[in-house]
Amino acid sequence: MAFLTGMFEGDYDAFKQQFDSDPLGRKQVAKGHVMLRGVDNPNEIFLRVEFNSVEDARSFQEKVRGSDVLRNMTVKIPPTVTEMVDQATY
Repeated sequence: MAFLTGMFEGDYDAFKQQFDSDPLGRKQVAKGHVMLRGVDNPNEIFLRVEFNSVEDARSFQEKVRGSDVLRNMTVKIPPTVTEMVDQATY
């Protein structure tokens, strides 16, 4: 399991509408996603998209970087391929 994670700032509603329209075909290759918003700044968006493999995550990362889907966003942490190393529920 691998993830593509990033942190962006901009118009949340516009970003969410574009994200939901899935212009890059995320739903065809990803397993799911988690999207969070900042409490103090609701236009701050934290995104994690889950993939079956690092290769799938890297391939989609290149798609994102080669597109203009983030053109109206301030990229605070660019789309980064990550792996889960620890998780706990309390």
